[in-house]
Amino acid sequence: MNKKLAAALSGGAVLVAALTGCTSSGGGSENNDKLDAWAKQVCDAVQPQAKKIAAANAAIQKETSDNSAPADVQKTDAKAFQDMSDAYKAIGAAVNSAGAPNVDGGRKKQQDAVKELNQLGASYAALKKQVDELETKDQAKFADGLKDIATQLDKLSTTGNVALKNLEEGDVGQAMAKQESCKSASSSAPASAG
Repeated sequence: MNKKLAAALSGGAVLVAALTGCTSSGGGSENNDKLDAWAKQVCDAVQPQAKKIAAANAAIQKETSDNSAPADVQKTDAKAFQDMSDAYKAIGAAVNSAGAPNVDGGRKKQQDAVKELNQLGASYAALKKQVDELETKDQAKFADGLKDIATQLDKLSTTGNVALKNLEEGDVGQAMAKQESCKSASSSAPASAG
């Protein structure tokens, strides 16, 4: 049953890819040192969080065998959701402390992305609470509970990265794509986007 959860979770990796500058690099102004400095600050802060999210995804996918004990699945999933919640909040804090990128509308893009990241953090915290409350003694009830969580996770992975995509379009995306830490963060995230 946890396979559906794992499949839904892999959508979360797309968010990591969106934030880690997995974009095409190309032209752009040579003199935008401020933007490059901003991108470096964000990418350096995002890299460890991207690894944390990738590790949480991997842990859930590893604990997907249908003959795993519900208590083990619950423990793994709860820790993974907590890690993801913490990671998204930390990325939000990093984008917030970096300030607005030096582009048109940068302040609004930054604020929208921070708000979105904090909402993601809260959503994963809520999922952790739901996993903690699942009935592990009854396999069928547990499977039903996981199904509900997988459905919510699916919604979470298909929404919630509009502001991030907005933040990293154009010059910001190009500046992020140049950063070594963003390149390594996106390659550590198990995502096919790029």
